[in-house]
Amino acid sequence: MTYKAVIFDLDGTLVNSIQDIADAMNKALKVYDYPLHSYEAYKDFIGKGIKSLVIKALPESKRNNAQITRSFNTMMEIYSNQCTIKTYAYSGIKELLDTLKSSQIKLSVLSNKEDKLTKKVVMSLLPNYFETVDGLTIEAHKKPNPIKAIEISNRLNIKPEDIIYVGDTDVDMQTANNANFFAVGVSWGFRTKEELIANGAKLVIDHPLELLNILEITPQECCSI
Repeated sequence: MTYKAVIFDLDGTLVNSIQDIADAMNKALKVYDYPLHSYEAYKDFIGKGIKSLVIKALPESKRNNAQITRSFNTMMEIYSNQCTIKTYAYSGIKELLDTLKSSQIKLSVLSNKEDKLTKKVVMSLLPNYFETVDGLTIEAHKKPNPIKAIEISNRLNIKPEDIIYVGDTDVDMQTANNANFFAVGVSWGFRTKEELIANGAKLVIDHPLELLNILEITPQECCSI
């Protein structure tokens, strides 16, 4: 199979953003004098969009619509101003993207992070690599709904079966399979290999440059594992 495009998840796949997300949410929780959470706890909260993360972070007794909305708005105001302070691209990601781009593979991002923040993080940390960058604009369209993934396939003018989707969560693997993409999980993100495989990963890689094996591309000498 000759693949022509790779679509990446963002958080936990291209970038490690857990500290900025956790710091922003904890600051929001502190505003309302609610208990805070560790970075490890936030790894389980992330993956289904910031609103879902807010709900999981709130005390169960406070998960009413009014408080969810207030906390979400507070968190977003904080996070939008600090979403790239501690966030960084994982080791090997830039080398992978350089190699894929030089090999004429089309690249895109599809995230459940809000669209403006997705674009801000990508433009700040990984500019000039991607044909399209899409975050969440309509709650009903968030992954694992494949509607945005299929839309990207259409925009790239590449058939779904010719696309690899790379992500780190159960939601990503479900999205890939729902869109008829080749689902590749990454072990360096926020979920376990077992969870990725259980949710449809065709392959789980331990280093970004391992993706080149699927595409039968030889890493550039400077970018060897």
